[in-house]
Formats: sequence, C-alpha cells, structure tokens
Amino acid sequence: MHLLVTDSLCISPLDCASPGLFLVQQAVGECRAEVSARIELSNAAERPQPAVVRLRIADGERTVYEAEKEIVVAPHATAQQERIDFVLEHPRLWNGTADPFLYRAEATLWRDGAEVDRVEQPLGLRYFTVDPELGFLLNGKHLPLHGVCRHQEWAEAGNALRAEHHEEDVRLMVEMGANAVRLAHYPQSEYIYDLMDRCGMIVWAEIPFVGPGGYADKGFVDLQSFRDNGRQQLRELIRQHYNHPSICFWGLFNELKEAGDNPVEYVGELNVLAHEEDPTRPTAAASNQGGALNFITDLIAWNRYDGWYGATPATLAEWLDATHREHPDLRIGISEYGAGASVLHQQDSLVQPEPNSWWHPENWQTEYHIRSWEIISERSYVWGSFVWNMFDFGAAHRTEGDRPGINDKGLVTHDRRVCKDAFYFYKANWNAEPMVRIAGRREVRRVRPTTTVRVFSNCHEVTLRVNGRTVGVAKPDRVCVCTFADVALRRGENIVEAEARDGRTRLTDRCSWVLE
Repeated sequence: MHLLVTDSLCISPLDCASPGLFLVQQAVGECRAEVSARIELSNAAERPQPAVVRLRIADGERTVYEAEKEIVVAPHATAQQERIDFVLEHPRLWNGTADPFLYRAEATLWRDGAEVDRVEQPLGLRYFTVDPELGFLLNGKHLPLHGVCRHQEWAEAGNALRAEHHEEDVRLMVEMGANAVRLAHYPQSEYIYDLMDRCGMIVWAEIPFVGPGGYADKGFVDLQSFRDNGRQQLRELIRQHYNHPSICFWGLFNELKEAGDNPVEYVGELNVLAHEEDPTRPTAAASNQGGALNFITDLIAWNRYDGWYGATPATLAEWLDATHREHPDLRIGISEYGAGASVLHQQDSLVQPEPNSWWHPENWQTEYHIRSWEIISERSYVWGSFVWNMFDFGAAHRTEGDRPGINDKGLVTHDRRVCKDAFYFYKANWNAEPMVRIAGRREVRRVRPTTTVRVFSNCHEVTLRVNGRTVGVAKPDRVCVCTFADVALRRGENIVEAEARDGRTRLTDRCSWVLE
C-alpha cells in the first residue's frame, strides 16, 4: 500500500491507478524504434492551468531523446491526454535474459518554471511474435520459453511478502535457468514486474478468473456485477502494468468450464477489451478441457498432468501431436505441468503414487519431469511451457503429501530452503553454467544392495565413484541425465561421488548413503 501526495496539477494517478505515462511501441526493429508517449494529466483547480510537459529518454545518465510541450490543463480534468511521439535510431533492444536492457523514460510537469510532478517508467524496446509452428520469437529469433508458474506466497509470511521474498524467488528462478514466468492467477506486486524487467523474464500476467480447481466454486456466474468486476480487473491489470517490457501475454482465464453458466460469450468480450486496451500484446488462457473456450484468445495453453493425475508422461506426446495435427493454426502451449513431491518421502523403487494419498515420493516427481521435458523440448510448435509450480504453496483444501493444506508440486519447498531434485534437473538443462548433481541424495537409508544412480550434468562427461572406486563413466543424454545401472553398495555407509569434466572445468558432487 502506498500513500501518494500530489499537487493539484499533476501527472494523473486516477486512471485505474496507472502511472499516468504510457509508452506505446508503435514499431520496433533493429534499426529504428517508433514510440508514442501518452501522458495523462490532472487538474483539481477551478480554472485552466498553463503548464509545460517534458519527456526525457535516458540510457543510464545519458539523454538519448528529450522534448517539451506547452499545454493548458482543463479545470477538473482527471486524465487529460497529451502525446509526444519520438524515434530512436539503432536502439538497443530488450532481449530477454541475454540482454535485458532498459531505457528510462522520465515525464515531468512544470508550472511557472518549477517542477510540480515527475513519473519514471521503464522502456524496454522489443518485438515478438508467436508462430503455430516455430513457437515464440523475440526480436526475430526463436526463443524456447522455459517457464515456471509462481504464486505470491511464502511459508509463515503468507501473502504479506517483503522485497527480499520477491528477490529470493527471482534469484532461484534465475539460478535454475528459467526465462519465462506465469504469474498465476492474479496481479502480483509491482516489484515482481520490476524484477522481471531487470532480469529479462518473459511474463504471462493474468486476472483471477479461475474455474473450480478442486473447490466448490463455479468460476463464472452470469451476473452483471460479476461481468463488470472482471472487466474492471482486466482494465486495471493492463493500465497499471502497461510499460513493463517483460509482460508479453495478458491471461484471461484458468480452467473454466462451459457447463452451467457458460462463459464463452463473456470471455469473448474480455478478449475484445484486452485488444482495445493494448493492441500490442496477445491474449492467452489456460485450459484443461475441450470446447469453444479454446478458440477465443490469441494463444491457448493447457494444464496437463499426464503421469500424475492418471495416465503416464508418454500420453502428453500423443495429445500434443494430435492437437497440433487437428488444429495446425492453433498456437499451443503448456500452461501447467507437474507432480507432487515431499523431500521427506523417499523410496528406492520407482512407483507412480496416488496423487491424493499421503505418499508423494520425490523420485517420482523427478521421473515425471524428465519424461515430460523430453517430450516438450523436442516440439518447437509448443510456444511456451510452465512448470506447476516453482514453489510449494498453501492450498487449504489439500489433504495429501506429507501434511494437509499444501500443494507440493513445487520444485522448491514452501520455505525456499530446499531445492528438490527436479530443480537441479532443469538447472542442468536451462542454465548454461557447468554443473553436476547426484539425484536421490535424500534417500539416505537403503535396503537394496544394488541401485541405479542418476546424475544431472551439462558437462561433457561424468565419472561416478562409490567409496573411492570408479564404477562408470558416461556422457549426459539429450536432457542432461547420466544413468549408472546396477551400482553395488556395501553394508554400512557408502560415499557416492560424481565428477564432471568439460574442458578445463572440473566439478564434483557427493553424498552418503547407508545400506542397512
């Protein structure tokens, strides 16, 4: 919450709590960027007020563009619009995690030679498209979106997060190598969007229009007040966060159903509204079923849990290929995929658990993500995929896993203290920094004299040693997994060590297992 104090003449904060400065990217390319700055002004006085509005675009402390305009602000105006168009030649583009460069836009309002108000906003110049065959392209180049979903919630803190909570969440995403985030299922702190801009994440921002999801809610209730509220929330989301270059998709719904009050017509209205508010970004939605709802937004993605809620991970491949074949012009993504895991639940055999049970072994989550990523990563037409979830989170209706009230599909525990094995699997695949990690390290007590050891590494070669003796040398497979089968353990403690080499780089990881 913020207390904002302004002069009677100011850059308006009254347009849906927007910053009052909108930077509309009319045309952006490698050689030239055309931008229209729309500045909204308020005047609480009884008479017109002459003023000067100035716009400055800065690269650090260096000014790359500036202009001023003499104006008269009408009495009792709340959002009088003034426009300044400008061009930057050979701009430096905001290029995702590779180069998240930001200009700074400063709009100032002057009266009688004195500055009365100032607003600063990020300006990240970029262009992007989503192709039914090639997926997501940023600044003309294909960029596979390695995404996660994020709830704005922590153990003990709940939703009352401080800046350091947001920073730690982003630090973990960056360490893992994610380059895209779905901020589900509601607008999140302004600070998280600032952090996304600075680190180059591609963001899917959405309104809280959510289907049942395990609760008794219907998702859509066909009342005028419900419809008006949804329109207002969408308008506020877009206007408040319009200038963030990280945001590329406006999300309209999650897991709605057409049974009962049918939301199809209303979603169509929201889609039109989103394009009226912002013609520069596509709309998206997260579906979990068939029907007309899947053909309204510009992009569509599905929440798929093949291998967790029934079936096997292999059915994801069948479903993706069939959907793409039947609807070749549809831009298809995966908005959620995941499996539950407790770091307290370890087993020495690989068995798919019951999702609603009190047993969520970590090794099945690891297996699930290996198989799912094998499928997703080889299909370029999938415009983006988003792991559900980056972090465990509170869910009051859940009675499963190692305790009630927790959705444990996160790659990191609720308190952010433990990264699960699946986190390191993705780190090996998504982060180019050399790494090696032994999976199953928390399965300390063993009952089988032979075991299969998995090691995640993006290096050229991995050597596995047990109790100082080399038991195998392997090259990581396509998804950075080395598998060592039939590894013998001795009674008592066993020291397991993995050494990875990549040129001059030498990395090691070790853990201790006890055969009982």
